[in-house]
Amino acid sequence: MFSIYHQVQSQVSVIELYVEFKQLPLVVEEPDPIKEWEGYNSESEEEFDSNYEIVDSNEGRDHVYSTRLTLSQNHSKLNSDTIAEAIKSLVKADPSLKIEEVQSRFNYMISYRKAWLAKQKSIEKVFGGWKSSYEVLYTWFEAMCQKEPSAAVEFESIIPYDGNKIVDSTNLCGKYKGTLLVAVSQDAIARSNGAWEPPRAFHMFCIRHIASNFLRRFKVPSLQKLVVKIGSSKTMREYNMRYQKLHEQGEIYTEWLDKIPRSQYALAFDEGYRWGCMTTNLVECINSVLKGVRNLPVTALVKETFNRLNELFTRKRAEAEAQMNVGHVFSEFVITKLQAYQRAAGNIQVNCLDMQNEIFEVREIPIGVEYRVNLRQCRCDCGDFQVDRIPCLHVFATCANQHLDWQVYVNEVYRLDEIRKVYRARFRPLGDPTTWPVYQGPRMIPNPTFKRVCIGHPKKPRRCRICGGNGHRCSRCPQDVGSSRGGSVASAPY
Repeated sequence: MFSIYHQVQSQVSVIELYVEFKQLPLVVEEPDPIKEWEGYNSESEEEFDSNYEIVDSNEGRDHVYSTRLTLSQNHSKLNSDTIAEAIKSLVKADPSLKIEEVQSRFNYMISYRKAWLAKQKSIEKVFGGWKSSYEVLYTWFEAMCQKEPSAAVEFESIIPYDGNKIVDSTNLCGKYKGTLLVAVSQDAIARSNGAWEPPRAFHMFCIRHIASNFLRRFKVPSLQKLVVKIGSSKTMREYNMRYQKLHEQGEIYTEWLDKIPRSQYALAFDEGYRWGCMTTNLVECINSVLKGVRNLPVTALVKETFNRLNELFTRKRAEAEAQMNVGHVFSEFVITKLQAYQRAAGNIQVNCLDMQNEIFEVREIPIGVEYRVNLRQCRCDCGDFQVDRIPCLHVFATCANQHLDWQVYVNEVYRLDEIRKVYRARFRPLGDPTTWPVYQGPRMIPNPTFKRVCIGHPKKPRRCRICGGNGHRCSRCPQDVGSSRGGSVASAPY
């Protein structure tokens, strides 16, 4: 389990890689009593014979042809070892290769189990053995620290998560069980004795997780979306209106919500610190980069994380530089949003209320809705201006009416030169392993209690998202008052 942080210290880019393992009792390397991985493959003659189709010789030639076809589809030479060798290039390119894709690569019919075994063997051929991978982990880290002096590696037991960073986890699905943790901070911050407190950092809650907890607590799917809307309200007027609607459904619901500080879940009260980010999608972006690594042995997992982040930083930095070279100032995302606002600002009437303090009143035609715009404080009654930190359609109309440059009201974080700084860190190649220093430290071995002992593809247990129980889905939950037994099916929580 590991997490990656990027920080700035004394104007020097620093990449810190923290690898955190669950604290386990000392494991003495002994003969493994658990069945070895190769033992899972029981491609015996009996299994092969069971694929034959019994045919009555008196039933005609067509049936004989059917028998021959079945035999050719289950060729004895097409075992998992042969398949594993054939798909090595596919697995190297995408370790998360689906079993169905393995089956579709051959003109012969192969079982799901045989394809799954072949994939596991191919992973071992490409990325190394599962057991030996633990043994070389220290060696790889020492080589990385030597090649990149600014890198830091720490082995430590997991401590309780205090909510300082956006954290997500996923289960490893290889030969050994485990959990991969990914932590992402929204801005690069120089650490100071581990103090992530205001004004350097602010704690916020993901509104989707709050809605999920609400559904788990009250089992009322119809109110889950209302909780999301309450937290996502950009103005106090919207917040109060939706909060009152929830209160009318039951005082117990608002009492539960009141236990959470409004500044930590409601957009209207966060003072703009969360920049409109209501969920943990930031860490999900990194998860998409690391897709497939949880299938790999531990050292290959760490190496792939290093390589993929290197590729991500290089690509994003090049994209920003390419756009700057053709004269673009802001990112493509914000340009698209600004153009939409600019087009919508055509039917807005602007009146100046206080020129000295840059306060204006705007009216949308023909619906007649009025808003107040304060350019000096970068605020608009619609809420978009102060949340996104870019001009809303009312600001665009005001700037056009007063012949002002709207670009000065776009926050600098959206500028391409600032985006390029985010990806300025450069990763150094580790070179050939023969050039690495000789490692003389302790060796790591996998805990045998973490070894998967089930035969075949690991099955993910069914888990209900309403009651949290195992063995059934939410659509069949007996506690779901809105199921087909009594209404609409509950939507899955975020």
